[in-house]
Amino acid sequence: MTTNTKTISPRQQVAPAGPEFSRIVLGLWRLGHWKMSAEQRVSFLEQALALGITTVDQADIYGNYLSETLLGEALVLAPHLRRQLQFVSKCGIKLVSDQRPSHGIQHYDTSATHITASAEQSLRAMQIDQLDLLLIHRPDPLMNADEIAGAFRQLQDSGKVKHFGVSNFTPAQFDLLNSRFPLVTNQIELSLLHMQPLLDGSLDQCQRLRIAPMVWSALGGGQLMLPASEQSEQGQRISQVLQRIAGELDVAPSVVALAWVLKHPASPMVLTGSGRIAAVAEAVQATWVQLSREQWFALWSASTGKNVD
Repeated sequence: MTTNTKTISPRQQVAPAGPEFSRIVLGLWRLGHWKMSAEQRVSFLEQALALGITTVDQADIYGNYLSETLLGEALVLAPHLRRQLQFVSKCGIKLVSDQRPSHGIQHYDTSATHITASAEQSLRAMQIDQLDLLLIHRPDPLMNADEIAGAFRQLQDSGKVKHFGVSNFTPAQFDLLNSRFPLVTNQIELSLLHMQPLLDGSLDQCQRLRIAPMVWSALGGGQLMLPASEQSEQGQRISQVLQRIAGELDVAPSVVALAWVLKHPASPMVLTGSGRIAAVAEAVQATWVQLSREQWFALWSASTGKNVD
């Protein structure tokens, strides 16, 4: 039987000295909301692997600090998955939670002590020996770049984390930390409803450094897929163009919206956010859909409400 490569996520080098990941990343922040049994979680991971998705995205705080544990339970049932998957997690946010009764207020903490403790807790929760990538979840106004670099170096030297990056950082914040320790990615929000990275230098920086950004909320948190009656005026304009181009290419509108993100020359990776394997498969399909420049700019114009000058 011949495998149809257009049903398999391609792989790419994240940075010149970074890891190779699947271009579609399985986002698991809603894992607890999907109400899957441990066996169903194993099945979901195996179906994602069959689509060529080898990279999974987590964070210590996801699911009220329980999402990583849910993943770990699945990995205990199917230990072979530990060898087949690459694990990404994030740290640096402290939530007020019954799981963390010592937290008196929601705040950021990028101290070396917290970064190290969070990484080690993520390993225990997921029941793995090493993270492929650890990200600082949000910019911290009290971020001490030298202290963070020291924590990263210690975690890398101990073999607990292979690579490091950031999430939601501005180009200046990225440059600061990257000047102390080499970062391999910036996980950013980008969609037809959130196009700021096209203008604020984030994607320009990624191209300059040859670093692939990881994109979250590429479908606008699902807003792009709502019925027209539930959308804003901007959403309705985008939806009309998505429908037209989807008809031209014989794919779903969601595939077109993801292909719009994937077309950027910074070579973004896209995080999924659904527990439906059909939706995950559509994300993989989008990696093989090539929008023309006219189609791409038609969607840009629908989002901005104007033509280019």
